[in-house]
Amino acid sequence: MAINWYKYASPASFYSLAGKMIPFFAVVAFGLLVVGLYIGFFVAPTDFQQGEAYRIIFIHVPAAWMSMFLYVVMAFWAGIGLAFNTRLSSMMATAIAPTGALFTFLALWTGSLWGKPMWGTWWVWDARLTSELILLFLYIGFMSLQAAIDDSRRADKAGAIIALVGVINIPIIYFSVQWWNTLHQGASVSVTQAPTMASTMLTGMMVMVFASWMYSIAVILKRVRVIILERESHTAWVAELRQKGVL
Repeated sequence: MAINWYKYASPASFYSLAGKMIPFFAVVAFGLLVVGLYIGFFVAPTDFQQGEAYRIIFIHVPAAWMSMFLYVVMAFWAGIGLAFNTRLSSMMATAIAPTGALFTFLALWTGSLWGKPMWGTWWVWDARLTSELILLFLYIGFMSLQAAIDDSRRADKAGAIIALVGVINIPIIYFSVQWWNTLHQGASVSVTQAPTMASTMLTGMMVMVFASWMYSIAVILKRVRVIILERESHTAWVAELRQKGVL
């Protein structure tokens, strides 16, 4: 039987669908997190150069990847909402921003913990770290601007402009270690080259990446349901949910 995916562009329909999807992604995220942390901290061998301190990569690298990936997804939904004036698209962008900011902060924090034993300092103003910090400011600016504007439609349009302009920072973050001479090490995993790390290390890191991905989906779906209820509080279907005692 064919599924009419277009009907889920409606906030009412997507609210119901998201509620069914959240438990699945939450359970998968928890299972992958446990497996990934176990591999990273107990199974993966000690690095011959960095010792035990390298294990922070099992948190740092997935967080850094997700910080960039979520920003691109946020900008995509914000752009769709701006171009086609679709309510759900803008709600999705709004829901993604806090999770993206969380991963960006986590990437910066764990990077500092990693940098202290490796570089002898908590922070350096090199291209990778500075551009990642700018990414955090972009997330904060997106959320702050939306919070400062009472009208949700105007807030969505203003936020979309920031999100779309800020996309230029993503390739700067990714290619910074190639374009400039920085303290930050190059990529250990590339789509064009073989990995430079042991297979066990790579497995643990990829499991953590998928755990972060599943967690992000679960949390974003949960948050967008809240946003839908806030913005659709005046509609008949929300009133019906209240009468049924669902809310």
